[in-house]
Amino acid sequence: MFTAHNAEFAVRTKGQGTYEITDQVAQAVRASRVETGLATVFVRHTSASLIIFENADPTARRDLEGFLERLVPEGEDYFVHTLEGPDDMPSHIRMVLTRTSESIPIARGTLQLGTWQGLFLYEHRKHGSQRSVSVSVIGNIE
Repeated sequence: MFTAHNAEFAVRTKGQGTYEITDQVAQAVRASRVETGLATVFVRHTSASLIIFENADPTARRDLEGFLERLVPEGEDYFVHTLEGPDDMPSHIRMVLTRTSESIPIARGTLQLGTWQGLFLYEHRKHGSQRSVSVSVIGNIE
C-alpha cells in the first residue's frame, strides 16, 4: 500500500555551525511506517541550509565551516543587503551554495545513509535561531 506522511520539527541553534538532525528525520520515517520509499527534508529559511556530511569526525564540519567563511566573508563593502547585520547577506549566499532540501532513500524502514553520513542543519547566522524543518515521506507500507 502506498502512503504519504508529513512531519515537522524545530531545531534551536546557538549560532553558526552544523546541528545533526539525522535522528529526528529517522523518527519521522519510523512514524510513517514506510518500508520502501523516499524522505524529503526541507528547511524553511533563507539563512540556514541542509547538508549530508561526515558525522564521525567533527573536524570535517569545522573545515567546511572555515572554507565557507573564507569563500563568503562577512563585512564586505560590496554587500548592500545588511539590514540585519554583517552576517545577513553572507548567510543568504552560503545557503544558496549549499541546499535547502535533501532527499534520502528508505529501505527496510530506515534511511539509506552511508556509514559516515549524517544529515545536518547548517546555521549560517552568528546568533541563534529556531529553525523549522519539514519531512515528507512517501512510499510503500509492507
